[in-house]
Amino acid sequence: MSTSNTLTLPAQARATQPAHPLWLRISHWLNVVAVVLLVMSGWRIYNAAPFFDFTFPRDITLGGWLGGAIQWHFAAMWLLAINGLIYLARNTFSGRWRQRFWPIKPAEVLRDLGEALRGRLAHADLTHYNAVQKLAYLTAVIDLVVLVLSGLVLWKSVQFPLLRELMGGYESARRVHFFAMALLCAFVAVHVAMVALVPRTLRLMVLGR
Repeated sequence: MSTSNTLTLPAQARATQPAHPLWLRISHWLNVVAVVLLVMSGWRIYNAAPFFDFTFPRDITLGGWLGGAIQWHFAAMWLLAINGLIYLARNTFSGRWRQRFWPIKPAEVLRDLGEALRGRLAHADLTHYNAVQKLAYLTAVIDLVVLVLSGLVLWKSVQFPLLRELMGGYESARRVHFFAMALLCAFVAVHVAMVALVPRTLRLMVLGR
């Protein structure tokens, strides 16, 4: 075999591989299920003891009553936590974090944000994340970690006294949890809007190609 053919094999092999491997697609859709259940049941739990002058419409909450909502919330929490740990481990040890999300340069974020606001951001190569996407996805991951940690304080406050104090106490942890949820909902809204603008991304996340 000639040297030139040998050098082209790796590129050809990469071209036949899915842009999103099966494990990533399964993890993504499990996260979708977990987040929807957590948000809807979380709204019902919030309604039982609101700390703002509003509550969420009952029709968009899950659980029917406080006890039922808590059961749904805990079930979805375990799904999110276990699936999230697998997702983080696979991304870390496969090198995908380094390849897809780093580096993130402020100048590139500002440039790509400006292009996006003017409707000029290219989406020809869906396997490549622009700087805004990188920042958004990493922010979502950090936000999910904050949600889990603040949720631990609300669930087992006595067992996690240090974590509770770092968050300013139990009531403060409730607000941290609420605003982290709000940030996650904002991310999901923008994410869905971008999928609507570039429908090929949905096909990529379903089929991998």
